[in-house]
Amino acid sequence: MVDLACAEPPRLLNVRIESVDLDGQGIAHAGGKVVFVQGGLPGEQIEARVLRSKPRFDVADIQRIAQPNPNRIDPRCPSYGICGGCNLQHADLRAQVAYKQRVLEDTLWHLGRVRPAQMLPPMEGPTWGYRFRARLAVRDVPSKGGVLIGFHEKKSSYVTDLQECAILPQKVSDMLPALHALVGALSIRNRMPQIEVAVGDCAQPPHHPLALVFRTLLPLTADDHRRLLAFGREHGAEIWQQPGGPDSARLLCDAQGNPEGVSALAYELPEFGIRIPFGPTDFTQVNAGINRQLLSRAVQMLDVQPDHRVVDLFCGLGNFTLPLATRARQVLGVEGVNALVERGRRNAQANRQVLRAAPGKGGVQFRMANLFEFTTNDWHAFGGVDRLLIDPPRDGALAVARVLAALPVAARPARMVYVSCNPATLARDLGLMVHEGHWTVEKAGVANMFPHTGHVESIALLTR
Repeated sequence: MVDLACAEPPRLLNVRIESVDLDGQGIAHAGGKVVFVQGGLPGEQIEARVLRSKPRFDVADIQRIAQPNPNRIDPRCPSYGICGGCNLQHADLRAQVAYKQRVLEDTLWHLGRVRPAQMLPPMEGPTWGYRFRARLAVRDVPSKGGVLIGFHEKKSSYVTDLQECAILPQKVSDMLPALHALVGALSIRNRMPQIEVAVGDCAQPPHHPLALVFRTLLPLTADDHRRLLAFGREHGAEIWQQPGGPDSARLLCDAQGNPEGVSALAYELPEFGIRIPFGPTDFTQVNAGINRQLLSRAVQMLDVQPDHRVVDLFCGLGNFTLPLATRARQVLGVEGVNALVERGRRNAQANRQVLRAAPGKGGVQFRMANLFEFTTNDWHAFGGVDRLLIDPPRDGALAVARVLAALPVAARPARMVYVSCNPATLARDLGLMVHEGHWTVEKAGVANMFPHTGHVESIALLTR
């Protein structure tokens, strides 16, 4: 039994928040140590309570704000502070974007010793209801009233029980209470760890086709199956079951509850006349509006001409490959997952009428390669490359950067665009290309892909 009389009182610090880090935490200094303050904004004078103390840093939360940042606002979400999904809701949108731009600039300099010649205006778009992709955790916790559905709590495996969520499309947010009731009525409710949400973006009805992928660790009973189909029919959602890995997902019924139906999931890129069907477990950008802006800016920055040959590394479904193919003579998309390569080829065929580069040999091609073990021989196997686009995952493109840094100038594309979801690996890769390969970073800027979060999406233009 703990003797409360002997318990140490919390350690309090009076500090000034200097900046915001990649996780959206305020950064301060006290006693020669860095202090990471949850919810702190630059310029604020606060009293902070130390939660964890390490030799080189402390982690604290706010007890009292003596001098608030003028951009501080009241968070909209009732789960703010518990849910790990949105950690910047206490700052207005202009401040959020400014912090992300500063994070990008600081990270490029401190980690890569890179300063772009020009910082681009931030790309901004929908800020609520924007999240067209989400993975909701599911837990059956009788002590908390039954089934919990939501995002994980901050830095925890616990689940925030969401009855609404303003960053999800309104239709998805509105159905959360019904989704709780559905899962609670299933026989395998304690063997269903997640529900994946995927929403399309189309000009023609259904404008925003919706798919729900139920991850199941046990077989569905006949009654479970009936309940899921009825839910899909009532809420206009495709119902998918995923008993294993992402490739095991299968359509149980379309949005009308028809077991023999087909998926309507797709998104459209009106500027390029492109329509891209996708599966609910395929990677697509969560924010359709920002994705369209990113594509437009990337194509513009590359300055693709009708006689150019373009290579798109980490191409996925062809998100950049196909728009580029409406401008260039030849485009090669390279991806490490065979299923995505095959889907890219199908998407090229489906859009062949609008592509300048015809699908197949000599036009739009998709090829499988391990880009994390990329070599100079792999580069030369591409043939001549006029323009290059790289859109890697969070780990970045270190192997590719090493090859590009070592290439003779004459063997390099004249322009390269690097799209990044991680400023740290972007800074590492650009630093390597600049300092060892003497590339020039002409432009860089952020895209507010995930409003209200600390996530920084960015784009950079390099020239040889």
